[in-house]
Amino acid sequence: MSKQNNGMSEAYSYILFALVEPLHGYGIMQKVSEMSFNSVNLGPGTMYGALTNMQKKQWIEEVDSDEARRKNYQLTELGMQVVEQEVQRISLLRTAAESCLKQLRGTS
Repeated sequence: MSKQNNGMSEAYSYILFALVEPLHGYGIMQKVSEMSFNSVNLGPGTMYGALTNMQKKQWIEEVDSDEARRKNYQLTELGMQVVEQEVQRISLLRTAAESCLKQLRGTS
């Protein structure tokens, strides 16, 4: 699979991570805020724009909701692969950052 998530924003990452279970828009906003310890607060425009884009990329899909007004979203198979890639990318970034800090502190 090609690198479909190059340059993924923090908001996109958190939205995908929130969708480990089907959620509606407000639920996604709450979950992202919780997961980020309130450091990422998605506005509705940002979130719904991201959801629309993720649907076009086939990373997420709408699923039936208990409530007629709310749209629930869940990861697709491709979306799960994108999450795995993103976790791997973040892991590599963390390793590089830790190495940088060690060099800056003069430790090995």
